[in-house]
Amino acid sequence: MSDFAGAPSLASSVLKQEELFPIREVARLTGVNPVTLRAWERRYGLIQPTRTESGHRLYSQADIEAVRSILAWTERGVAVSKVGKILAKSGAAKAAGAAEQPESDTGEWADWQAQVRRAVTAFDEPGLERLYGQVFSSYPLAVVFQDVLMPLWQELLVRQDEYGQTSEWLFLDGFLRGRVLQRLQNQRAQARERVLLAALPGHCRELELLVAGLLLSGADGAVSVLGPGLPPEELALVCDKLRPQALVLFSNQPPSGDLPRLLARLALAVNCPLLLAGEGAELAEESLRGTPVACLGNEGRLMQRRLRQFLAGHLDT
Repeated sequence: MSDFAGAPSLASSVLKQEELFPIREVARLTGVNPVTLRAWERRYGLIQPTRTESGHRLYSQADIEAVRSILAWTERGVAVSKVGKILAKSGAAKAAGAAEQPESDTGEWADWQAQVRRAVTAFDEPGLERLYGQVFSSYPLAVVFQDVLMPLWQELLVRQDEYGQTSEWLFLDGFLRGRVLQRLQNQRAQARERVLLAALPGHCRELELLVAGLLLSGADGAVSVLGPGLPPEELALVCDKLRPQALVLFSNQPPSGDLPRLLARLALAVNCPLLLAGEGAELAEESLRGTPVACLGNEGRLMQRRLRQFLAGHLDT
C-alpha cells in the first residue's frame, strides 16, 4: 500500500500549500524505491521528511535534491553509510555562497532548467542552442554552469536507469561538451599564461573536467585540459614538455586514505606547483594542510580567484 494512501484532507492541503510530495512521487522523480527511501531515513538519517498527523511522509524539494545527491555519491562507489558525513562537509562549504543568493535568483534558475529540460526531452538542438545563448546573456559563466546547467545534467545522469533518460543525458552531454570545448579554445588563443588541468583517473566525467577548466580560466590566463584517462605517472613528462605555471588535479570523488601520500609524491615529480580542485578538494583540505598541495575547492566563484592568489604567492597550502 502507498505510504500516502488514505491520508486525510489536511495532508492534501499541506501538500498543495507547502509544495510537499508523497513518497510515491519522490520515487517517481528520483528512481529510488520507497523501501530504500525509508531505509536512508531510518538507518542513516540522510533525509528527514515531515509527517502528516497520521504519520505519512511528505518530502520537500530540498529532500528530493538530497536524494539526488545521495544517488550521485553512491553512483561513484561511495557506501551509503559514509554519504552523510560527505554531504555535511561539502554542504557546509557551499552554504555561505548559497545564502548570499536572493530567493528570486534560485526561482529563475529553476525556470531556466525547466525550459532546458523541455528542449532536451524534445531533442530540440536549435531550441537548446537558443536557450544556451539566452541564459548566458542573463548570468555570469559560473552561475550558468554550476547553478543552471550542471545540476540538470547531474539529475539526468543519476536517472539513466529510467527509460529514455540515457538518450536525453547523452544529448545534453554532447551539446554541452561541444560548447565548453569551443569556449576553452577561444580563451587559450587569447591568453598569455597557461595552467594544466588533469583528472585523477576515474574521479570525474569529461564534461565535469571541461567545465572546471572553464571556471578556472581567466582573462590573463587559460587552462589547458588534459584528456581523462591520462596516467598520473605521465604527468611529470607532460609538465616537462609544456612548462605550465601550475598543474591542477580534479576530483569529484571522496579522497582515499593514501591520497595525501600520492599527491606529495607527484608534487616532487612535477616541475611546477600542484593543486587540487573539485568536490574531492573540499573533502581532502584538512588532510592536505601543511603539504605542498593547495586546495582550490569546488565553488566556481572562488576557484579562479584562489588559483590566481596561489600563483601570485598569496594562498597558503
